[in-house]
Amino acid sequence: MKFASVILDIPTQSLECAYTYAVPEELISGTEGVGALVGCAVLAGFGHRRAVGFVMEVFDELPDHTLDPAKIKPIECVLSKPYFDAEGAACAQWLADHYIAPLASCVRLFTPPGGVPRVVKQRSGGWRLEEPAIGEVDDRWVVPGPAFFDFEPRKGAIKQVMVLEALAAGGDVRAAELAAEFGGIASTLAALEKKGAITIEHRRRMRGMDTPAAGASSEFVPTQKPTLTCGQADALAAINEAANRESGEVVVVDGVTGSGKTEVYLQAIEHVLDQGKTALVLVPEISLTPQTVGRFRGRFGDTVAVMHSRMSAGERYDQWDFIRSGQARVVVGARSALFTPLANVGLIVIDEEHEGSYKQDSAPRYHARDVAIWMAKRRGAAVVLGSATPALESLYACQTRDDWHQVSLPERANKKPLPEICVVDMAAEFGSGSRSMFSGALTRALAEELSQGHKAVLLLNQRGFAKFLLCRDCGFVPTCPSCSTSLTYHEQGNYLTCHHCGYKTSVPARCPECGSPYLKKFGAGTQRVEAELRALLDSLAGVGPEVPIIRMDADTTAAKGAHQRLLEEFGAARAAVLLGTQMIAKGLDFEDVTVVGVINADTQLHLPDYRANERTFDLIEQVAGRAGRADLDGRVFVQTYEADAVAIRAAATYDRDRFMASEMTKRQMVGYPPFVRMANVLLWGNSEREVREYAQALQAELERVVAASPEARISVLPAVPCVLAKLRNTYRYHILVKAAPDVDISAVLLPFFRQRKVHESVNVAVDIDPEDLL
Repeated sequence: MKFASVILDIPTQSLECAYTYAVPEELISGTEGVGALVGCAVLAGFGHRRAVGFVMEVFDELPDHTLDPAKIKPIECVLSKPYFDAEGAACAQWLADHYIAPLASCVRLFTPPGGVPRVVKQRSGGWRLEEPAIGEVDDRWVVPGPAFFDFEPRKGAIKQVMVLEALAAGGDVRAAELAAEFGGIASTLAALEKKGAITIEHRRRMRGMDTPAAGASSEFVPTQKPTLTCGQADALAAINEAANRESGEVVVVDGVTGSGKTEVYLQAIEHVLDQGKTALVLVPEISLTPQTVGRFRGRFGDTVAVMHSRMSAGERYDQWDFIRSGQARVVVGARSALFTPLANVGLIVIDEEHEGSYKQDSAPRYHARDVAIWMAKRRGAAVVLGSATPALESLYACQTRDDWHQVSLPERANKKPLPEICVVDMAAEFGSGSRSMFSGALTRALAEELSQGHKAVLLLNQRGFAKFLLCRDCGFVPTCPSCSTSLTYHEQGNYLTCHHCGYKTSVPARCPECGSPYLKKFGAGTQRVEAELRALLDSLAGVGPEVPIIRMDADTTAAKGAHQRLLEEFGAARAAVLLGTQMIAKGLDFEDVTVVGVINADTQLHLPDYRANERTFDLIEQVAGRAGRADLDGRVFVQTYEADAVAIRAAATYDRDRFMASEMTKRQMVGYPPFVRMANVLLWGNSEREVREYAQALQAELERVVAASPEARISVLPAVPCVLAKLRNTYRYHILVKAAPDVDISAVLLPFFRQRKVHESVNVAVDIDPEDLL
């Protein structure tokens, strides 16, 4: 008898292990063999109910010989084709162990969107198997039959005549289209089919695609490959060599905005496709525009599949199934595309690799970069990390690891210089009597360029939610004496606190540095900025109300297709201003953008997070790249109250070495990545007292776990409120665990959290290698 290891589709901490079931002989004979059961959804008994599960492994003998084979429950039936193979099962297990996440949630990553059956509880108290919400769309097509040309409709059979004329004029036609045109035609089609005049065929329709996916068309002509610059050629050679070695190496493509990184990706993909392998390209969600997808489809045609959250569930299911069919050879998508059933992967490209959106913010809290590297090691693929501002951890790995390589593209592909960046000291502007959120330099540049029919991009830096105090006279921001982060302002109680160590102090009446009374909570919304910008443009000579403002933020881009519609509106205008949040900082390529302005660089700079400086540096360099991309010169204005901050000054001169020297010294001194590994233990619940008390108790338990571990280079910090201490009526605390960079922090914490008794009113989650601590 065969046995199977099954993960039940019940994502709860109390069901963290696989369960063993017997595999009836008829199930094996009904499939393509025992191995074909791996990855299938099955129905199995669990207690007094039935549950859907996923087969992770099939074996001949029971792993626990004390079990009686006769008492092992059998799998009742197989509900699907395999969703994943043995490699997918191994990856799901690794995700669950490495990120201390529910195994069922990890397995779910590998299943088709909306295409999994489930068992639901009925009002009567019983359980019912529910079919998948999403499945294939089977269209009925009407095509000419063997007697099409010989058949003569009887006199008065008007609908028969119309159907035959439609086929004669246009060839194959969907039955639904004929019904929409001629009304009820079911009996007409049945009569014609019986006479042999037509044939009804069932064809798969791919939602979101004009034609069914059927592989590359023989008439497809790929876009022309441009001549590579020396930097591009060197980068391509490094990637191809890493791919040829098949050892899971990583190549960091460090290229300025406009340096032609995408063309390098395209030609590297072509190289692995010629070897009979496939390629996966990950792009931040906000950068997955039709232009981005168009470049890959222009080069590789119908063999490109696309996966991202702005697609409907049906569209994503069809693309997932297209990948499983083996017809897709290139997959372009957001981080979840990692888990599509793409076989024989030879190259994984992660564009804009520094982006925080590659980190999942719910269980399993994986980072796409780290998962991709794990997969590449197993499959012998190469990983490409591309960015104009690579993460400091990636740059550090290139310096310290033999299997990481860095290649630089320091110039734009069109040889145009990078735009000049002007740092505007808003404290000086305030001191001179200006109360506008737009500096004099930015206002003059807008007037000059918009009056000439050029365009401008204004970035409102809104990342995060923490409020901080800032002196408008001297730019002073109260910071924690122990953690080198800004103190967060709390309106209730009127105090400042550090959300890392718990330091607390009252709000000063005057600036401790200069004595100014102008201490202000910092931050402004896009709607308010849009209103003030409108008033400003209307007052400028030669500009006026005819220059539109296109606002792009979470509100205006919520609807499907809104992102693309707004960009098309901006591109079609003669002169216009694009005002937006971080989503406009990258991926925009408009030849007539000559002015870029960062309204408030300080918002991100003073978030109480260790990556605040890095994100500020990255943002300025990324958004600066939107200006002067073609024949017209560009100018960039960075408005700040911290004009002398290293992150801002280094970004303004494109001097990464200066920034890295400063930032790495700070991180090493206070103990942050890449010099440590971290785990952030999050707790939340409805009662502040219960959450606080349990956080303190959990901290004490973790200290005992660490003390008992043979690995001594681990420390547990005190339990403190999160920066956003209350969210959706729940109170939030966190405990930070730090370890030496070579310590497997997951292995130390995993046994404790797997065995921990669940608290009845306080939720707990572990974030391994957190992207931020907010």
